[in-house]
Amino acid sequence: MKKSEGLLKRKELNVPRGPFNTVLSFLDHAKGSTMTDVDGKEYIDFAGAIGTLNVGHCPPRVVEALKNQIDKYIHPCFHVMMYEPYIQLAEKLNEITPGIHHKKTFFLNSGAEAVENAVKIARKYTGRKAIISFERGFHGRTLLAMSLTSKVKPYKFEFGPFAPETYKMPYPYYYRDDRNTEETDAAILSKFEDFFLGEVPPEEIAAIIFEPVQGEGGFVVPSKTFVKGLRQICDKYNILLIADEIQTGFGRTGKMFAMEHFDVVPDLMTMSKSIAAGLPISAVTGRAEIMDAPAPGEIGGTYGGSPLGCVAALEVIAMIEEEQLLTKANKIGEIILDTFNKWKDQYEFIGDVRGIGAMCALEIVKDKKTKAPDPDKAKKIIALCNLNGVAIMGAGLYSNVIRILSPLVISEEQLLNGLNIIEEQLNHISETVSM
Repeated sequence: MKKSEGLLKRKELNVPRGPFNTVLSFLDHAKGSTMTDVDGKEYIDFAGAIGTLNVGHCPPRVVEALKNQIDKYIHPCFHVMMYEPYIQLAEKLNEITPGIHHKKTFFLNSGAEAVENAVKIARKYTGRKAIISFERGFHGRTLLAMSLTSKVKPYKFEFGPFAPETYKMPYPYYYRDDRNTEETDAAILSKFEDFFLGEVPPEEIAAIIFEPVQGEGGFVVPSKTFVKGLRQICDKYNILLIADEIQTGFGRTGKMFAMEHFDVVPDLMTMSKSIAAGLPISAVTGRAEIMDAPAPGEIGGTYGGSPLGCVAALEVIAMIEEEQLLTKANKIGEIILDTFNKWKDQYEFIGDVRGIGAMCALEIVKDKKTKAPDPDKAKKIIALCNLNGVAIMGAGLYSNVIRILSPLVISEEQLLNGLNIIEEQLNHISETVSM
């Protein structure tokens, strides 16, 4: 029996079935863009811990920073005795996030916590309660974050009742809209005025929260016009704009933050995932006067902004800046999208190719004419890729999108090898369909 098979039996006996698993094996060690399981099988990592490892597995400078920090102290709790790495990271995020206004930052553990606290801060500052999110948006699995999320299965089914005063609006999905981009944007943005008349008046809305590129929703990229339109609506009615950069942040889209593509500055921003090379830390950064709305003790958490997470994040940001990983992200994206577009011409079941920077995806359909989603075929492709040494994941409201979140430190050779393995599986599926 393989070691992974024995571990899988122990897992099934002792761990509930709720936490899902993509690769049905167990990690022994990982470096850069590769993972090796307990049986010695190597995988090219195109999942990156769901977008958490933009600087790769175990980057040496991060590992060294962690070792040095552990020798000093592990976690005194910022609420008990403060420590400098927390301040250093807050200063750095205030500096590099969009906007030249005075900003402040505080830290939590996870992306969902960042979202929940951004909403708390928005409500406290505005004195309003309602929050608008978007169709296909994903903001986390805790109660409020789950309420803001827009996919029933597996995230919300039978987990209600949900948090009140949360509302959803349409979000552009140009591939599945017969109108041109301009018409789609105009139609969706105009719906806000009807919503304010028919559902909730603007003076009761604290914030609009959105992902600059929808992650779990299928890597759906909006236009600059749409994002600017959201900013204009918020400015008109004194509504705060919250950018959820948990998956898009820290170089994934070819800029440090995705909002930079749209020339729009949010009032608040949530960050996590690739902030610290896999250490559990998240952040909320925003305008100083907004961030100061809660009184002492009203926001925070025992483990929020751990020293280990802070020193890791500082090294991650330094790596992105010093090792030109933004340039690398754009190069990775060019290679992926060129390959994907070639596949789109070749395979009838690839309906759409989209991406920005190294955040790229394929949409799998039954045929190009009807665009009918084909989640079963997408699932088969993903399973075959994982079986053949490429760790990869799906996404999308219809579960028919294959997404790539490889570390930005991946070599061109590794990237091309991974794409070749995917192509082999596409050929296998295509031959099976044609038989």
